[in-house]
Amino acid sequence: MKKLFTLSASIILAIILLSSCRKSDVVITNNENYWLSKEEGEVVYSDPNCSYIVVETYNGYNIVRTSASVKPYEGELVYGNFSSQGTRDMYNYSANFVFTGTVTDYWLSYNEALDALDFYCPFYGKGDEKRVFQEAVKIRKK
Repeated sequence: MKKLFTLSASIILAIILLSSCRKSDVVITNNENYWLSKEEGEVVYSDPNCSYIVVETYNGYNIVRTSASVKPYEGELVYGNFSSQGTRDMYNYSANFVFTGTVTDYWLSYNEALDALDFYCPFYGKGDEKRVFQEAVKIRKK
């Protein structure tokens, strides 16, 4: 009797676990065609002492918070949704990896992006040294 109960419970559990998986929910994170259909941006500011980066897109400058271990460098192309606030995956095309970032500010002008970055990372340089963004080479505004 115990064997029958154990066997039937095991079969029911296996059926429940195996039937709950669906292939349509699986997202392949390194599918380059998927990422290249997203919004393109170039990293114009990245500092090892600050967890925020500045990404320039066709719509303006965007402030993105990333973890220090997977932060893209200046001049690298990134793809993702930069046109709204929130945490999401982004693709670093130059280094070929997916990272998670939080868009805190988007569609900013150059001076607005500098002010926002000064708010998030107030300590920069020594003395009167000013923070300057690298000029985007790959992104050309229309």
